[in-house]
Amino acid sequence: MPSISPPDTGPDLVAFATAALDFHRAVNVAVETGVADRSELDSLHAHLLCLYGLFDALANRTAPVAKAEGDHLRAARVRSWQAAEHLHAAFHTAPRKGSPESNSELTVCQRHLRTAVLVRRQTTSADLRAQFTGLTRHRGDLP
Repeated sequence: MPSISPPDTGPDLVAFATAALDFHRAVNVAVETGVADRSELDSLHAHLLCLYGLFDALANRTAPVAKAEGDHLRAARVRSWQAAEHLHAAFHTAPRKGSPESNSELTVCQRHLRTAVLVRRQTTSADLRAQFTGLTRHRGDLP
């Protein structure tokens, strides 16, 4: 099956996604009380894994041309995975509304496991556990 290439939209879609998240925060999170529900955690988890993929693509494209920038993008990729792991854990500890193994629960775990395979291929355990973020390595590159 041939793949359909998306239109060239530049950074507009990323700005739209950012605005949508900010709007969600302002409208929903600011007025609601209580804990984050599982559907919101599931959506945020999916969003972070999409960011992981974006950081991965940008790092792979940038690193051969701009080593320091590519290194920072790889660090952002690792941090987005670490945040996704925390959201995955939060999802499983959030109160359940329905059957213990709902479709949402299976979906979030399958998504997490699919990405975990990529993460394990691209990074080492030391990268995932390191407290070093790379910010001091390229001090001369910062404005």
